[in-house]
Amino acid sequence: MLLFNQRLIQQHYGMKEAIADVRATLRAKKNGQIDAPERTVVNVAEYNASALYMPCLNLASQMAAMKVVSIFPTNAKKNLPTTQGAMLLTNMKNGQHIALMNASYLTRLRTGAQSAIATERFAKKDADTLAVIGTGGMAFEQVLGINEVRQLTTIYLYNRTKDKAFTFKQKLADFGVTAEIIVVDSAAEAAKHAQIINCATRSTESVILKSEVQPGTHINGVGSYLPEMREIDTALITADNQIIVDDVEGFKHEAGEFIAAVNDGTWAFDQIFASLEDVVTDETIVRRDDEVITIFKSVGASYYDLAVAEGTYREVKPYGETITIE
Repeated sequence: MLLFNQRLIQQHYGMKEAIADVRATLRAKKNGQIDAPERTVVNVAEYNASALYMPCLNLASQMAAMKVVSIFPTNAKKNLPTTQGAMLLTNMKNGQHIALMNASYLTRLRTGAQSAIATERFAKKDADTLAVIGTGGMAFEQVLGINEVRQLTTIYLYNRTKDKAFTFKQKLADFGVTAEIIVVDSAAEAAKHAQIINCATRSTESVILKSEVQPGTHINGVGSYLPEMREIDTALITADNQIIVDDVEGFKHEAGEFIAAVNDGTWAFDQIFASLEDVVTDETIVRRDDEVITIFKSVGASYYDLAVAEGTYREVKPYGETITIE
């Protein structure tokens, strides 16, 4: 079995490859070649933390992956990562476990790839201004994904702890992002300038308000993944706006603000405009007009993890460390 650490994966597998692999896996899913049981979430109330267990099988490639990811928000105080994960890749032709890889970067990468695919289709073609609300662990690859599909000229950053926003700004610059990067004092200030909004928080209260979003904006919400969480104002969740989701069943159980809108009777799940699978396999699914607000909501699903696990194995195999488990 090969062992891939995060540093090795980052050296050989990036956003462009992840976008292509996610697209390919969504096409396989459309063809009925993906078996993805619903993930199991174990919550640890004492630490406001969660562990997620996510299996998936690609019948086309005969590869299976099991990802385990833990999310512990209090870890920052212990100088530990908030999100930690591991992925086991298995060859289902013979049952051989062929690779064990760090999944933290890959989780961020595949989520950024998902937002990139949604943004490429639904953000206005001339959109060049991005608001980033929440500069925590998930945010960096979100920016890289948008930068891959739009020529960004300006990025506005907001984080509750302002110093972290400045650190994030430097990280983007060091990576080679050439857009002008401006740290602002509020989510409202970031949103009012933006044609694209990325939100990645664990908030239980809405941080993107309808009054602060301009007509024609595209929103990517990737932070809230539990029923009690909120990022997007439920006033934005209407049949007039186009709602795109990464996984319909997971969305129904985990997208907190959308569940709230259903419970309030102001929206219904059958008003979902499209899934990301639909978007990839049907080029006629597009933005309705330049005024509509489009919202992509991601809660995650195991087949996205399998997509990047297979891609990583393909690209990083020559460099991996071989280990034996007896």
